[in-house]
Amino acid sequence: MSDLMDSAVEPTAANAPRRSLWRHVDFMKIWLASTVSLMGSQVSQLAIPFIAAVILNSTVLEVALLGAVEMAPFILFALPAGAWLDRVRRRPVLIAGDLGRGMALLTIPIAYAAGHLTIWQLYAVGFVAGSLTVLFDVADQSYLPAILEREELIEGNAKLSLSQSSAQIVGPAFAGGFIALVGAPFAVIVDAISFFVSGGLISLIRKPEAKPERRLASDGSHTSMRQDIGEGLRYVLGNRYLRMIAGSTATANFGTSIAFSIFPIFVYRELGLSVALVGLVFGLGAFGLLLGALVAPGLSKRIGVGAAIVFSMFITGPATFLIFLMPAEAPVAATLLLVSVFLTGFSAVVYNVNQVSFRQAITPLAIQGRMNATMRFVVWGTLPVGSLVGGVLASILSVRATIGIGSAVAMTAFLWVLLSPVRSLREIPLGEASPSD
Repeated sequence: MSDLMDSAVEPTAANAPRRSLWRHVDFMKIWLASTVSLMGSQVSQLAIPFIAAVILNSTVLEVALLGAVEMAPFILFALPAGAWLDRVRRRPVLIAGDLGRGMALLTIPIAYAAGHLTIWQLYAVGFVAGSLTVLFDVADQSYLPAILEREELIEGNAKLSLSQSSAQIVGPAFAGGFIALVGAPFAVIVDAISFFVSGGLISLIRKPEAKPERRLASDGSHTSMRQDIGEGLRYVLGNRYLRMIAGSTATANFGTSIAFSIFPIFVYRELGLSVALVGLVFGLGAFGLLLGALVAPGLSKRIGVGAAIVFSMFITGPATFLIFLMPAEAPVAATLLLVSVFLTGFSAVVYNVNQVSFRQAITPLAIQGRMNATMRFVVWGTLPVGSLVGGVLASILSVRATIGIGSAVAMTAFLWVLLSPVRSLREIPLGEASPSD
């Protein structure tokens, strides 16, 4: 859950006493739903690439295409999804997204048990789940500010990142062992169940959610989807902060997706690491996420929101480059992977807590869905392109060289925010910014 608000908050409100979010009943339901879902997703994130690379013995390009297909819906559907979600209540969309993804995942163990599981079914599941994730993520980011006050957003996003870090500490080690015990196709059932539980928890939220009013054009008629999408694009691209944050995130995602599109081939086939060891390393490395969630609010207060954004993005490229340096010796490879995962997790959480909170705080509630959708379109739209590029490069060059190229691209991502007004931000604004700010 990450990136909205309905009324400006007076600056003095930031100093007023307020309750801890641990006592905020509706927030806790979202937090628990996120924690359960993220825990289950650790299993699929390890199991499905393992199925493609090892059980189905797919080619390098076929494995890379798995990530491309899963993320393609962010290019195809993100913008219209944002325009639509600014017209409807978000909570029903969150529930439907969870239930739909759970049902899609259940087809994997069923097909495997029947002896009919193929890479094409993994593509189909990835595309369906990815399409529902587009709706869920945009609605999710647009729902939190409807529940929390503006000055609570950094704390709320930090606590949600804390649940992510906790899941990624416990999840991969559990997933690796569970996959080794029951087999990767059947382990996916855990993720399906977690989506059902998450949807049930979100359905228990009781705070009323007003249906957004349809916007009117100058002639009094309702605006079209095309007009609404255009407004979202203009809002993001016309804001000097948002467009630079989008460029930075998109560049990092493009580089890391090139590198990680063929990661299963690299670690399981070329280095010969076991799925249990990889799961354990990712679990231990996820302590970086926990550290990031714990220090993100204090770090932004100490050095400023902009400096925290620049610093955290700077770490991303070198952390990815450590994958390129992994040798064939398992102990050394596992150590470098551990450090890489730790640094990547730390930087991602610090970056997202600060930039997502900033985006939520400055964006009016009426355009939150379109802002989030536009950001998703830009920053996640590079992921399928990167996966495709990674697969092609690995087929022409080598897997290790492809990881090096992806790392080099990721190392340039911090320049977007360093050479922009973002670096000068001291704190989260308490009032809405105009699109051209």
